[in-house]
Amino acid sequence: MNIVGNRTIRRALEHKALVCPDKTFLIFEDSDGSVRSWTYAELDREVNRVANALEAAGVRPGDKINLHMYNVPEFLFCWFGAAKMGAVIVPTNTNSVADEMEYILNHSESVLSVTEPSIAGVLEEVRERCPGLRQVVLCRSREHREGFVLFEEFVGAAPDTPPAHTPEPLDEVSMMYTSGTTARPKGVLITNANYIYVGETVGKGERLGPDDRQIVVLPLFHVNAQYYSTMSALVAGASMALMERFSASRYFDQAIRHEATVGSLFAAPMRMILAQPRRPELKENRLRLVIFAQNVTEAQLEDWDERFGAPLMQIYGMTETVGLPTMNPLDYHRKNMTIGMTALGYECRVVDEHGRDVPPGTEGQLLVRGEPGWTIMKGYYKNPEATADAIRDGWLWTGDMVRPDEEGYFYFVDRAKDMIKRGGENVAAVEVEAVVKTHPAVFDCVVIGVPDPMRDESIKAFVILKEGESVTGEEIIEYCRPRLSKFRVPEFVEFRDAFPRTSVGKIQKHILRREEAEKRQQVGATGPS
Repeated sequence: MNIVGNRTIRRALEHKALVCPDKTFLIFEDSDGSVRSWTYAELDREVNRVANALEAAGVRPGDKINLHMYNVPEFLFCWFGAAKMGAVIVPTNTNSVADEMEYILNHSESVLSVTEPSIAGVLEEVRERCPGLRQVVLCRSREHREGFVLFEEFVGAAPDTPPAHTPEPLDEVSMMYTSGTTARPKGVLITNANYIYVGETVGKGERLGPDDRQIVVLPLFHVNAQYYSTMSALVAGASMALMERFSASRYFDQAIRHEATVGSLFAAPMRMILAQPRRPELKENRLRLVIFAQNVTEAQLEDWDERFGAPLMQIYGMTETVGLPTMNPLDYHRKNMTIGMTALGYECRVVDEHGRDVPPGTEGQLLVRGEPGWTIMKGYYKNPEATADAIRDGWLWTGDMVRPDEEGYFYFVDRAKDMIKRGGENVAAVEVEAVVKTHPAVFDCVVIGVPDPMRDESIKAFVILKEGESVTGEEIIEYCRPRLSKFRVPEFVEFRDAFPRTSVGKIQKHILRREEAEKRQQVGATGPS
């Protein structure tokens, strides 16, 4: 079933600019609290200027342009502008270090980069090592910088009429690099059709309409803000309130001020919001739905509801699935300790290591049926082997372990490669983490397997304590003993002030594993510290 038709980002935007030109689409609040807005027609004209400027700079359909920016309007202008004239955006994490940027810019063959003053240094550092990078554009600045062209000068007198190129649904629009664990990140190819499809499926799953407004605080360089917030708003003819940076203390103030009705968060920012002082007036928000991903506790769900009254809906998706293959239902029992049921527009299976379907109550890997370039990613850039391994016989192997129940809901268990092998037993790290997090002194926890010469792996817990709390590692271990099977109880506990995280709050377990390996090499230990 093709619900995309012949639509592209260009056609979707130009349609809205034609039928509701004066309707506000984008509200932008910068870090200082200044606010500016654009109607659909105004945004379309800005996008056309950028598209024509890219063509004038020698960018051709299929060329890659890097976007190294925070949540700013120029990101949208460049994303949609590139889509209109056929170029492919390569968004990068604003926290990327030089080696990461060098790899992505060279691997993607980016010919142009757009960045901001505060994070432009990394482009200066790697530019000489990226021979394909012809030009770097500096937005949100009036001060000239050697080796850069200012955004306003780059756009200059470019006409605000549509560019000549006419993109097609299967044309690539973006290359989203996944955060690799043991290898280099892979470039996930996303098409016009992919973007329209996710806008339709998420919008329908949220029952988004023209009167809705998405509040967007997650980074635009990540798929969540692009897929679930921006595209659903565009396809539905709704609007979005874009915050330059996420602020836990200001989130609900901003939602109230901009009359937001729908939001999207992850567990980490949710916990940050819950850590703020209680303010009864924040319950006066208009949020009718906040989708979220990653595990929070039942106590945190109850606290959120009591304090903010903004209904939550846990969902699941990844860069490669494009849309949300599972969502909690909008009009049925919402089991927010699960990632929901199979969502509109998708088909899911749960299989064992041999690819056989598992019965309810049994853990297995989640598979998502899809058509590359339409309903799931087109593939990995310059990596046919990885593409063939991920997409087999029309099914995307997610690498995520889930457990279906009798009602059709899925419980997220863990990444398949994050399962801990201990003495012949498989231990799901998330189950250990869930128990440790219930300790009254614990704010957050992550669990990994560390090498053990006798039992393959031992279990190590990294713990962040609540402010003012004090507890020993042995007390944490003793707390777990009556609550977990013996083979699931952590043997080691390390206290941290913070965890290494991605831009959207996902804990980077591969960094913790690497640190453990380095410790072992330095001290020549036979067991973890």
